[in-house]
Amino acid sequence: MILPRVRDPRLVTVRRGGLLTDADHALLALWAADCASHVLHLFEQQVPDDHRPRDAIAAARAWAAGDLGMMRSRAAGGQAMGAARGLRGAPRLAAYAAGQAACVGHVAEHDLGAAAYAIKAVRAAYPGNPRARRAERDWQRAQVPEHLYALVIEDQARRNDICWSVFDD
Repeated sequence: MILPRVRDPRLVTVRRGGLLTDADHALLALWAADCASHVLHLFEQQVPDDHRPRDAIAAARAWAAGDLGMMRSRAAGGQAMGAARGLRGAPRLAAYAAGQAACVGHVAEHDLGAAAYAIKAVRAAYPGNPRARRAERDWQRAQVPEHLYALVIEDQARRNDICWSVFDD
């Protein structure tokens, strides 16, 4: 479970009584898509003919661009998570990252789900390399839009415990 019991109003859209603008919501979806895309190869190496995770990432981007409705993007996320069934390790976690990215349009806080699953995928892919997790986390942080950086870092610290402690230093 990567969603907090108490929602941060900065990650709830203005339409729902929070402080998150539509533009920033879209940027978080794009960031989540980037995080998932960065590890997609870990899924595709094992299951090259299953396009559901790639389609979910595309759906997240299409939602952010205003070209796809939230429900269709969220459904693509569910399909990507379905692609994880029967898999283990890095491929499974990479598919989950894609699924989470496609769900950001529904709940912005799924952005950390995409990031956390991507980090877990890297950790699973390189179990003998303790620096792999930190390198992935640092790469992700470098992709965050500058004006959202502090929000994302604070959210990572706040939800680190429920995100498998992948954002630790």
